[in-house]
This record gives sequence, structure tokens and C-alpha cells, in this order.
Amino acid sequence: MNKTCIVISGPTAVGKTSLAISVAKHFSTQIISSDSRQCYKELTIGVAKPSQDELAAVPHHFINSHSIHENVNAAVFEKYALEKVQEIFSKTDVAVIVGGTGLYTKTFCEGIDPVPIISPGIREDIISNYEKGGLEWLQAEVKKNDPFYFSKGEIHNPHRLIRALEVVMSSGKSILEFQTKKSQPRDFKIIAIGLELPREQLYQRINSRVDQMILDGLEEEVRSLINYQSLNALQTVGYRELFDCFSEKISLQEAIELIKTSTRHYAKRQMTWFKKDTTIQWTSPDIEKVLKLILRN
Repeated sequence: MNKTCIVISGPTAVGKTSLAISVAKHFSTQIISSDSRQCYKELTIGVAKPSQDELAAVPHHFINSHSIHENVNAAVFEKYALEKVQEIFSKTDVAVIVGGTGLYTKTFCEGIDPVPIISPGIREDIISNYEKGGLEWLQAEVKKNDPFYFSKGEIHNPHRLIRALEVVMSSGKSILEFQTKKSQPRDFKIIAIGLELPREQLYQRINSRVDQMILDGLEEEVRSLINYQSLNALQTVGYRELFDCFSEKISLQEAIELIKTSTRHYAKRQMTWFKKDTTIQWTSPDIEKVLKLILRN
């Protein structure tokens, strides 16, 4: 068998973690996570990190690998994942990549265009103003400074907006001008699998997962991070809403409902992103169906 990466994508709560573990066990291999938040060791419950039993069942990489104080982005992930996959290939012919961060998955498969180095001062100023003015301020600044991105990019994601703004303020160019869409060849085969469920079933799983996170102690986890809420890693669903609760902007019940709503919206955006990739083969999170798809390739 040629060196092969099985890349498993799909929306949050669809069942990627358990499915990837089953696939990795079948091929006696290891997993590289392509989740942009599970890499942070300080975040656990709110990012639906694999359990200790799951982590023990199969070796995982890019889980608990970084701190929230580090600048982790798609370029950092690409370098990390390409190095890890070669380590895995030195022992076996198959590696499993799994996660819901579409940009990280795409970067691993196709590479990423270089973007300018950002002055720390620019990022700090943007984040400080964002904390005061919120999403509306961010959207207005991006619309003013980078109308090209504002007309084509994702304008409801604070992380993407902050990135677009810091790039245009550092370089004078839109971040979209750095995205040439030229794929970089990989020296291994890629089999892309997408997991999906009927919308109502997925949304029910999302709501149940949020309730379970609260029972598992999400409030305590977020409260322990309150001093770091301005960090990029904490601009995350499940954390933002509870920070607002702790500052008495909303009630706990309102925060929980907002987490559910925001997570459902996020899942919808994930599916929109992944469905644009015509290389992905879609199926339900059923191990037998997934193995048949893989072996057919």
C-alpha cells in the first residue's frame, strides 16, 4: 500500500473522534488532530477533547501540544502535521487526520500561502478594541480597511476578522491577495472522508453535548481561565458566552442557550466549507461504511 493519509472531516458532534479511533485501530496507526482548539492543554471540556480513555486507545498528536499563550495558526499546524505524518510513515503506511477546522485540514492537504509577519502591537490593539467594541466594531473596521475581504470572506467569525484586519494593517494588502489557491503537491495519497447526519439529529446531538459539558464542569473550567479571556484561543464558542455570564451581561441559562445556538451555527458553517471540497466522499459515521469507502480507494 502506498503511504496514505485518511482525512476525516465533518461538523462538530457528528462523531469524528470515535470513528477516527476505530479507523486508526483497524490500520494499527496513529491520529493527528486537525482541530484548532483541542491542541491547547488548558482547554478540555469546552472543546470536546477526546477522553483519557480515547487518548489511551490510540496515539494522538496535536492534542494538548500547545499552550493558549502560544500563537497557533494554520501554518504552525501544517509544519507540525507534516513532520508528524512522516514519523508515522516511518512505522506504518497509513495515518489518520481528523478534525472540524476546515482551514487546517485544507492546509495539510494543499499547503498554505505565506502571509506577512504581524507586529505584536497591531494584534494587541485590534484585540483591545474588539473587547470594547465587539463584533460590530470588527466588522466596521474590516469593511473600511479591507472591503475586498468584507465582500467575500467570513464576517461573523471574530478570529477570521481579526486575522484579516491585522494582515491589511501590516501589509496594506487584503489577506485574500495572499491566497493564490496553488496546491502544493504531497508525497503521499490522501483519502478524504466526510461524516454527516440529518440536520435534526445533528442538532439534537449538539444540544445534548452542551448539556453534558455543563454537567462535566464547563463553568469551572471557563472561570479558571477568566484572566486570559482576551487571548485568541479563548475567542471560542462555549467560553465567550460564559465570560459574558460571569460579567453579568447574561444569565447562566441564556449563556447555555447561546452556546447551543452558536454551536449549531458553527456546524452549519463547517458543512458549507467542507461541501465545497469535491474530493470529500460523504457517508454517515458508521465504521463499516467508512472502511468500505477507504478500501475502495
